[in-house]
Amino acid sequence: MKDGEEESLLTPEEERKYLELSRKRKRAPQAPIAATAATSAASILSSDMCHEVGKPDSDKEKLAKMTSACTTILKCIGEDPSREGLLKTPERWAKALLFLCSGYQQTPEQVINNAVFSEDSHREIVVIKDIDIHSMCEHHMVPFTGKIHVGYIPNGKIIGLSKIARIAEVFSRRLQVQERLTRQIADAVEKAVDPLGVAVVIESSHFCMVMRGVQKVGAKTVTSCVRGCFEKDQKTRAEFFNIINGRLG
Repeated sequence: MKDGEEESLLTPEEERKYLELSRKRKRAPQAPIAATAATSAASILSSDMCHEVGKPDSDKEKLAKMTSACTTILKCIGEDPSREGLLKTPERWAKALLFLCSGYQQTPEQVINNAVFSEDSHREIVVIKDIDIHSMCEHHMVPFTGKIHVGYIPNGKIIGLSKIARIAEVFSRRLQVQERLTRQIADAVEKAVDPLGVAVVIESSHFCMVMRGVQKVGAKTVTSCVRGCFEKDQKTRAEFFNIINGRLG
């Protein structure tokens, strides 16, 4: 290596693909040049390799691309992917992220699986509280964890209780913001059983506030979404919040 030259962090194959893709993009508007070849290559490779139009990747192909990307990331942060403790890390990380984002492969309709039943005799609040959730903040891709409380008042139809937890799982296993997650769960319950009202509350701790940024370990974020009679009737809304806060009777 000549004096002043920077050692490449790319494998020969990654370097070849980077140069090939760079030539293809020569006439397109360019983003500001990245600080290092590895950084710019990672952005070009990831955008072009993972979004080939009309050619969806198989699970095996996704895993291979993500494993390669993680190897590049490890190099960029100053690690040695060839050391013993990290040999299997890129593949483990890829499998873990695919699991943590498995909600993209599911819909509420699939997990409900027709578990909606006619029931005219019950028109009081049904509450499922303290449903554990683990999601990923879409801004920093770090976790936020907490609990979801869901209540609804049937209007001739009820849903299998476990299905509400499964609905929460579908949407939480995606890159999320808590505000949208709250609304999506309410939307799904409303669509499934058309209740007189539905209410959703999420309280969680965001690691983007705990591990970085302001680093406030005890901070909790609470969001709510109320529809129908929960929105219009103060007593009904108060009853729901009393139930989830443990103030009964």
